[in-house]
Amino acid sequence: MKIFIESINQGIWDAIINGPYTPKRTIENVQVDKPWTQWTEEERMRVKYDCNAKNILTSSFNKDEFFRVSQCKSAKEMWKVLEVIHEGTNDVKRARKHALIHGYQLFKMKQGEPITDVQKRFTHIVNHLMGLGKE
Repeated sequence: MKIFIESINQGIWDAIINGPYTPKRTIENVQVDKPWTQWTEEERMRVKYDCNAKNILTSSFNKDEFFRVSQCKSAKEMWKVLEVIHEGTNDVKRARKHALIHGYQLFKMKQGEPITDVQKRFTHIVNHLMGLGKE
């Protein structure tokens, strides 16, 4: 999903990771939201990234996923919900990472196993570890 969204526009992925952009202005040393009528073209474009991200994400959902995120206000919120649904909580990720590390450390070729199957199993472990932030 990240690769697909970044191929469209890096700003859209940024909206998913960092949340929606809100144009600000400083009044008496205090940051306040800028009125919509005073936004620059660049600010309008940056604000639109969150809308684009929500559109891309919801277009890829099945009905169940859509209903789980339909009340989210931003693409970042949607992404966080999806992470928990598909990857689990931090405790689940930690347990999965430990299990994969254990599998990596004990990795052996099975008796009579073709080298292509060995490579697939090994790549599977490594890719999942990298997906969980372990290199």
